[in-house]
Amino acid sequence: MEPGLRERKKQATRHALALAALRLTVERGLDGVLVEDIAAEVGVSPRTFNNYFSSKAEAICALALDRAQRAGAALRARPAGEPLRAAIEATVLAEFSGGAVPEHVPDRVWFAGLRLVLATPAIQGEYLRVRAAMQEALSAAIRDRLALPPESLLPDVIGGAVATACDVASNHWLHADPPVPLRSLLEEALRHLADY
Repeated sequence: MEPGLRERKKQATRHALALAALRLTVERGLDGVLVEDIAAEVGVSPRTFNNYFSSKAEAICALALDRAQRAGAALRARPAGEPLRAAIEATVLAEFSGGAVPEHVPDRVWFAGLRLVLATPAIQGEYLRVRAAMQEALSAAIRDRLALPPESLLPDVIGGAVATACDVASNHWLHADPPVPLRSLLEEALRHLADY
């Protein structure tokens, strides 16, 4: 069922706040951005920001958290007869295209700012939560697709491996010199999973 107009507006506001938080923080650094700056960028009050996020770190990582949740739903929605590996690859490549991750290759200044943001302890802690959400969403969808019981380790192992492959590709993308497209790194990381 499609969300109603009110829910779509809330989702749009949350998404806009998260994008603004990430962009402003990459440009100015975590300490150089206030909640008021993020709210003003979107045309809402700081109170509205606080209705969606408890901190700047949460807002900055929200796009990745949303991607993690969408990945699980997207994997469940793949055709039932599609092989699991193909379904996972299609899901991951679709979810990592666009959004907070530009489809084009950003310039070195953007990468440098993003690396500084991701190196801050507050963001690292929030990112661990996002990483866990990605693994959990994938594992649950894999468990459902394979109709496995809760005690089966296989979905968690596969979900963890895919989440790690995404982390490795993202890390290489952030540090590549010269910059390279993320998609090709994701494709390579997922291909390596299939080799073992």
